[in-house]
Amino acid sequence: MYTDYYGLSEQPFRLTPDARFYFDSRTHKKAMAYLGYGLAQGEGFIVITGEVGAGKSTLAQHLLTTIDRARLNAISLVSTQVEGDDMLRLAAQGMGLAVAGLSKAQLLDEVERWLDEQARARKRTLLIVDEAQNLSISALEELRMLSNFQIGGQALLQILLLGQPEFRQKLASAALEQLRQRVIATHHLDPMGEAELGPYIEHRLTLAGWQGRPQFTPEAFFALHRHSGGIPRRVNQLASRLLLFAAVEQLSTIDGEAVEAVMADLAADTPAVAPAPQPEQPSEPRAEAQTPLPTEERVLPLRVAATTRPVEPEPEPAVDHVLYEARIAALEAKVAEQESALRRILTLLIDWVEHDQRVQSYRHNAA
Repeated sequence: MYTDYYGLSEQPFRLTPDARFYFDSRTHKKAMAYLGYGLAQGEGFIVITGEVGAGKSTLAQHLLTTIDRARLNAISLVSTQVEGDDMLRLAAQGMGLAVAGLSKAQLLDEVERWLDEQARARKRTLLIVDEAQNLSISALEELRMLSNFQIGGQALLQILLLGQPEFRQKLASAALEQLRQRVIATHHLDPMGEAELGPYIEHRLTLAGWQGRPQFTPEAFFALHRHSGGIPRRVNQLASRLLLFAAVEQLSTIDGEAVEAVMADLAADTPAVAPAPQPEQPSEPRAEAQTPLPTEERVLPLRVAATTRPVEPEPEPAVDHVLYEARIAALEAKVAEQESALRRILTLLIDWVEHDQRVQSYRHNAA
């Protein structure tokens, strides 16, 4: 294995999520800010979405390492395509409740009792549901009903939903209007930028005992980003294969050519997908003793048979690319301005919540 050749203590690019290898990229740092704000509210839903392999599960695991378990129960579920009753049973099982033989009404009573006990012990409860895009409408509605449990006006349960981009489309449906109104924070994980990929690679290597061998050239990082699109799991796949290639070739420096060689190997290993067979077109009836005509002679009878001159198609209007690019640039500038304004508002809200908590703590201590 390349770990022995390069003196690494473990594999730095495993595909399974591991909070130890969490990398605080720009988009993950932003997601943690939204999570912090959402958790400070203590109610409703927090939604984090991202492409396959964007680091949603790793983000959730990192969150679990940062919270105070003495004050917050965190229950993690990986959802499948379940309906409402099954979702309720999964949640109850995550709370450690016995669900066998209980009716739905009894199960709801048990869940509410457990949440009430935790609240009286001054412990909040966070339910983390991964792969939320697989949930049915009824399952999501069951989660919304669970979020209704409260005592003294304080919610007993807060829910974090992690899903792929299509979950945002499902959430926008009219059937989930009530749930959507309870979403207090949401963020979409973007791919890593080109400038972040080098630090990401070195971060994971360092945690695996890397001592500077092998070295990566800037061209290697550029090629890795281009082929992976900045998606962390894709980066891990390519980097692991790249280190194996480098160990076999006994390379001390990995450059862009090495990355391209690995990509060529991967392309050769990927089986080609055969094109779908096209349905046969019915053959035209052929006239007896018909002699093929030259191309011009085949077209000529059509011209003679026409009683009027065929209408020439109108030319398509010319596309003003400069105008389109200007409009796109203006829209991008407006989006950037709105995103900046949202960040400022979020910062002010977080500061306000923290200030309010400090004032309440001061008043409590003074009393």
